[in-house]
Amino acid sequence: MSEEDAGGTPAWTREHASSLRRDESNVAPIIYPPEERIDDDLHIWDTWFLRNRDGTIAEIDGYRVIFSLTSPSHLLPGKRHDVATIRYFYSHDGENWTTGGTVFDGGALGQRQWAGSAMYDPDGDEGEIYFYYTAAGEDGAEELTYTQRLALATGGTVNTDSGFEIDGPWDHQVLLTPDGDWYEREDQSRGMIYTFRDPWFFEDPESGETYLLFEANTPVPEGTGACDDPVWEEFNGSIGIAHSPTGDPTDFELRPPLLDAVCVNQELERPHLVVRDGTYYLFISSHVHTFAPELEGYDALYGFVADDLRGEYEPLNGHGMVLTNPANAPFQAYSWLVYDHGDELLASSFFNYFDYNRPNLDDVSLLPEDEQMRRFGGTLAPTVRLGLDGTETNVIDTLGHGHLPLSSEALPKSWWENESSEGGDGYY
Repeated sequence: MSEEDAGGTPAWTREHASSLRRDESNVAPIIYPPEERIDDDLHIWDTWFLRNRDGTIAEIDGYRVIFSLTSPSHLLPGKRHDVATIRYFYSHDGENWTTGGTVFDGGALGQRQWAGSAMYDPDGDEGEIYFYYTAAGEDGAEELTYTQRLALATGGTVNTDSGFEIDGPWDHQVLLTPDGDWYEREDQSRGMIYTFRDPWFFEDPESGETYLLFEANTPVPEGTGACDDPVWEEFNGSIGIAHSPTGDPTDFELRPPLLDAVCVNQELERPHLVVRDGTYYLFISSHVHTFAPELEGYDALYGFVADDLRGEYEPLNGHGMVLTNPANAPFQAYSWLVYDHGDELLASSFFNYFDYNRPNLDDVSLLPEDEQMRRFGGTLAPTVRLGLDGTETNVIDTLGHGHLPLSSEALPKSWWENESSEGGDGYY
């Protein structure tokens, strides 16, 4: 189906979202702090792989690489977004990660940099990295601002002559800004949160075409009657897409959204795709507090399925929720990223707040500062194994904190399988 023939934007509706519920198929186990963090000097949160152009995980001279938003660990966790810096980490085995340093040594756009994606081109000079990121805040502004643009850095290369290093110099450019028609500009925003961020590079295996996915908001002018209750109109999240007409990974044009959640949810974070046997699985993360009134959502991984890239996306499991936190630890993990692993899916995330079961994260600021620090995980969470059968998903079990195996690597025998083979009660 062409973009021109795609018709109206598929929607995550209030009817879908009204069925959201926790059950044994979608609740992750309780997370406990690891014996060792990746780096005691850093808060680490949103994380993504260095990937090849076809979306597979890049492995360079035996190294695999992840990128994360980071801040100094002496900061209160709630302040980390205001000073976010992207660092890289590398590993031989996908379990033990070494801090490699900051990706950019000056020159990056925005007051700070938020999440994105990274593509490795081994045919470039010395193996070039195309680094897509969110330029957050106006360059040079004295006060903290929240303008967001999709940015690209090129020119970085990988050096493995003595260990692992990513070198510049980098050239930075703004790729895309919202158009005000398909995607809301900041001056049009009426909601609690404004979004135009999280660029995710995607080469469609079916067509070979090149795209960027991103998080955005759909413009909903006042008085249009888009929702039964005008208050719901402020909740207008969407999953945006841009197309490269020539396949050039530095040149994109905005296209209509893949999916919107008008009247449902304000924030569809870090959109990304897994394509399996010609079926497209679209994943996002979202928060309990970004759902519109009279809907009960969760901090969770949500997913949708269609038969082609511009297809009629329907929510997985009938309502959209794939993976969430336990009721007694509702904010223990966030910012999930899903990738294919044989018959399963693997979902990475970061370890957020533990030993904390208040109804929202706003109450974190009411805790003494030492308790805010103690209860923040600030490192990678256990990787979750997910089963996928058509339009249904289920939690299988977990791997270790930050264990990110390649698709070719066998997974350890699960706790569930061990218990079942010995006549136990299984995972739940």
